[in-house]
Amino acid sequence: MPEPRRSNAPLTLGSALNLPNLITLSRLVLSLVLFTMMSLTDWWLASAILFVVAASTDFLDGYIARKYGLVTVLGRIMDPFVDKVIVCGAFVFLLPLPASGVTAWMAILVIGREMLVTSLRSFLEQMGKDFSASWSGKVKMGLQCVAVTASLLSMSPTVRDHQTLNAIVGLRNILLWSAVAATVYSGFIYVQRAVVLVREASRSE
Repeated sequence: MPEPRRSNAPLTLGSALNLPNLITLSRLVLSLVLFTMMSLTDWWLASAILFVVAASTDFLDGYIARKYGLVTVLGRIMDPFVDKVIVCGAFVFLLPLPASGVTAWMAILVIGREMLVTSLRSFLEQMGKDFSASWSGKVKMGLQCVAVTASLLSMSPTVRDHQTLNAIVGLRNILLWSAVAATVYSGFIYVQRAVVLVREASRSE
């Protein structure tokens, strides 16, 4: 796969706030709106739709940045940060709601994994090592988004009044635990990569 084109122009406010980065910032704004809806209203169906829209912009900003050579330092920092805000924030706001299916262990594992990988990425990139996202991280993100959407939908009155509620809740629980399993597994993969990169750096010294 060819490397994404990066702009060599000096960093200015205009160059930093290009279209992909504006899309990323819009995802952050949408996540704040989502959290407000989750904490102050019972609009679970609307919350699920908003979450899907916000999460979908993650693909859009990355695609535009790579295709048109608009990858910037700000974008490389903001994109994973906003992803973590919307996913970890969703788990935090779902945690106090028993009907969501989200447990304390799920939230701890999701947030803990993100903190660990972020710390490893910062450490290794300071050493000049490439610690970009792997396939396991992308699968993890996808499963987390599907699980959060299922959790939000399961609290909608329309779903809860449906005769197949037990089956829907069972599917939601499977998705939640699958997302947690993928989260733990991808964290393990990243730790393995970090160990290899640190050993390579030690040998080259």
